[in-house]
Amino acid sequence: MRVQATGQGARRGVAVALAVALGLTVAACGRGESRTEAEVDTDPAVPTPTVAPGFASPTLAAIKRRGRLNCGVHEGLVGFAYTDNRGEWRGFDADFCRALAAAVLGDADAVRFVPLTNAQRFEALRSGRVDVLWRSTSWILSREAREGVRFAGVNYYDGQGFLVRRSLDLATAAELNGARVCVQRASTSELNLADWFRSRGLEYTLVVGANEEAARASYAREDCDALSADISTLASVRTTLSNPEQHAILPDVISKEPLGPAVRQGDEAWTSIVRWTLNAVILAEELGVTRDNAARMAEESRNPAVRRLLGVEGEIGPMLGLRKDWARAAIEAEGNYGEIFSRNVGTDSSLDLARGLNAQWNARPAGLIYALPIR
Repeated sequence: MRVQATGQGARRGVAVALAVALGLTVAACGRGESRTEAEVDTDPAVPTPTVAPGFASPTLAAIKRRGRLNCGVHEGLVGFAYTDNRGEWRGFDADFCRALAAAVLGDADAVRFVPLTNAQRFEALRSGRVDVLWRSTSWILSREAREGVRFAGVNYYDGQGFLVRRSLDLATAAELNGARVCVQRASTSELNLADWFRSRGLEYTLVVGANEEAARASYAREDCDALSADISTLASVRTTLSNPEQHAILPDVISKEPLGPAVRQGDEAWTSIVRWTLNAVILAEELGVTRDNAARMAEESRNPAVRRLLGVEGEIGPMLGLRKDWARAAIEAEGNYGEIFSRNVGTDSSLDLARGLNAQWNARPAGLIYALPIR
């Protein structure tokens, strides 16, 4: 049975209860204030002032100390990297090496070209033997995950195809069912080939060369019916055959091969320098800046984008640890992207490759070449 308090005793009970409640409230407020202060200190939603890390590249520092860029290139691929009859390195990739040397050292000739095989190229980067690899190398996930390298961009959009003799009278790669196909060992081309034939239920006999040169030699000896590699490589190989006009590249493209410069992992600032030098050369074509008119445009252009690119306005170069005219030096050394392309692999070269996917994004027809904003 419950007894209800009345009178003075009830009033004393209420007063005690109020006092206890007031004490608890005060204590809770004190504890709450402490928690709030702690939460303000640790709450990730509350912004705290930070300082951006310094932009410093050990690789750039080493290049400046030695006064030379070490650039890894193909050991001999017409149009991309090869030595002429005077022993001078020429080609699409070689020109980008010189443009990079001009950007970081102010001297396009301050380059040591290091010819590398497929098997050597990534170890040469990891060991520091070369500062950058500009060697017709495809940007794929496994290379960044396993090889300890980082890609700085794409300077040529390629794809794998087939080179065949015209005497076989083939119209498409689907007609290669049962054919012998030459390919380089341990390459992405070998893997792509297996995927393509298997996905179509076609049969083929693999003729593997220990390296790229061996695969080419096998095709030249007619040990196989087709040679499979990047289409740019096939175009180069065709120029070296005794009767180039007797060979054709089939229209089929069986893979995506974005080719570009690679650097070793761990030097983000150097990756950025290579990336933005490539973009500067690409942007120059878009803005109409050429090797011959760069100096005049630096003086006369009122376009802010041109003025930033050529170092007339802003502090773009110094932000990268380079001179203000770093991009202008690269452009004046070898020209803009279109000039480099045309001279080495395009209409002004023996390869005579169409721009295709390597046209500027705003060309007609449009391609995939697109410069990141420099500002």
